Amino acid sequence: GSLLADAAPFAGEDAVTELDLGRMVQERQRNTTFMPETNGYTTVEFELPPVELALIRPVSCTPFVPQDAATRAERCELILRIQAEGLAKRMEHTHAKCGVLGISGGLDSCLALLVAVRACKVLGRDAKDIVALTMPCFGTTKRTRSNAEILCEALGVTFGEINITETVKSHFADIGQSADKYDVTFENCQARVRTLELMDYANKNGGFVIGTGDLSELALGWATYNGDHMSMYGVNTGVPKTLVRHIVQYVADTCGNDTLRDVLVDILDTPVSPELLPTAADGTIAQQTEKLVGPYELHDFYLYYVLRFGFSPTKIYHLARTAFDGRYEPEVLLAWLKNFYRRFFAQQFKRSCLPDGPKVGSVTLSPRGDWRMPSDACNTLWMAELEKLEV
Repeated sequence: GSLLADAAPFAGEDAVTELDLGRMVQERQRNTTFMPETNGYTTVEFELPPVELALIRPVSCTPFVPQDAATRAERCELILRIQAEGLAKRMEHTHAKCGVLGISGGLDSCLALLVAVRACKVLGRDAKDIVALTMPCFGTTKRTRSNAEILCEALGVTFGEINITETVKSHFADIGQSADKYDVTFENCQARVRTLELMDYANKNGGFVIGTGDLSELALGWATYNGDHMSMYGVNTGVPKTLVRHIVQYVADTCGNDTLRDVLVDILDTPVSPELLPTAADGTIAQQTEKLVGPYELHDFYLYYVLRFGFSPTKIYHLARTAFDGRYEPEVLLAWLKNFYRRFFAQQFKRSCLPDGPKVGSVTLSPRGDWRMPSDACNTLWMAELEKLEV
């Protein structure tokens, strides 16, 4: 289904490319339409010595994102509709009086809010039925707090603030946690208190909590277990981070509202961060996700080929060297690939108990549908293969 090469008319040249036999085998396993009739054929077995050559066929560095602008816009619109229709159905089914979500001023909660407003339009309900709560604490910056408020005002949703600082300090006192020790407990307490506030606010007002975490975060386990990991319906669970950016950009380009467009553009320019550590001296974000877990464009690339085609670490590494040639050194690609496999295996326990969410593409980590993996699965074979790779 993909054009790999074509020859110019009358150029006297052949169209040359490679065939990815492993990819074809995977496709034929998934789609039985391709099952061949083998009667009358003779099978000849042979072996070829492995030869490493530079690839001729194109390898996109963003496999989740269409390269053509028109196709990309069409895909973004379709995904928004899938997300909104799924959420609308859940709100209708549960007789929810409102949808509640935590709004941080970041990309994921921004997309979830855009989807929630669309869901209200599907149901013919007022956008005020969506309650967006900002919950500032130690790491909240003025920029994200301001963007959250502007975004909510532009969309016409109900906006509220619950400052969780004192609640978190009280919880620190309960468990004997020092407020000066910036460890995983310091971070996770904030995430879990935010989820507690959202859940109980939703109960109090006859609503349910809309989750904001995306597919890339689920793959890496970049979520606090029973914190931002949990909700009553996760609208972004099928959307990888690289695609989240393009969907938000698509809304900015097509919304026809200058205020909304400007705040969406500023959110797109804001570094991705959970904002769980205190801000820098100048009030800016001190904790940037991609410096900790690696570039999302790399992890989404790895995720696509691990889940969609089940390729080996060696093959994914060589594809990455072609796709990111000139942008990342081979040793950097290999280091983050090892990191991906370590986190992907170690964090399955979070994916084994995910809330419901809409499937928007061919890659999903739902434990109820496409992805069944033991929480204690061992990555030894994959890591051993990676260790043999030479940069």
